[in-house]
Amino acid sequence: MKVEEINPYSEDIEKGRQVEQMFDSIAHRYDLMNRAMSLGQHKLWRNKALKKAISQLPLKDNLKILDVATGTGDVAFRLNELLPLARVTGLDLSDGMLRIAREKLDSLPLPSREKIAFGKGDSLAMPFHNGEFDMITVAYGIRNFSDLRKGIHEMRRVLKPGGVLCIIELSTPRGLLSKPLYKFYTGKIIPWIGKRVSGDTRAYSYLPESIAACPQRENMAALLYAENFTHVEWHSLSLGALIYYIAK
Repeated sequence: MKVEEINPYSEDIEKGRQVEQMFDSIAHRYDLMNRAMSLGQHKLWRNKALKKAISQLPLKDNLKILDVATGTGDVAFRLNELLPLARVTGLDLSDGMLRIAREKLDSLPLPSREKIAFGKGDSLAMPFHNGEFDMITVAYGIRNFSDLRKGIHEMRRVLKPGGVLCIIELSTPRGLLSKPLYKFYTGKIIPWIGKRVSGDTRAYSYLPESIAACPQRENMAALLYAENFTHVEWHSLSLGALIYYIAK
């Protein structure tokens, strides 16, 4: 089954709308669940991926960066820490997630508040000009696209020639021991934790289903090449539980 066919709740409602509802439902516990699900590794994963992506940028001045599926804004805030002069825009479907991101933004010093902005928008029809951004990031969001190929095409459209795309996504390990352990953890433990922490059991049952269905490694790279990226590399972390992709 394609990842676009994996829905959070129902077959009767368009996936994008369901994803919006799901994240509105879990927004109040999203950051806590990220820490719990990753066993505290999510910041390490994020930092490795972002620093690698930044190292691929041809220039480091006057940058414009877009964080797609920004959620509560943690990637956008980390980008601001790493590149304090860059302008960072976070885009998301969920009002609930964006409300928390803006609350975090309000607590930051003025220089950061002036460099970061959050807006609501659809990753399949982004309200930006062609070639507007030097770098685009999407962390744990690409498997939620209702049309994966179209979402990649849209990111390619708004990325400058020579710009960098960084995709951070959970994946299925290939090891003889790590793979069954991972499946047990994501299939049993995470939904159990999700039900008790967020109150939304289905959101965290959808998680392992969408991870398993999403193209990974060579298959994701092939999709990126098909959308006119000319250089794609991927890196595996935590025994293959996470992969980040750098595409130019």
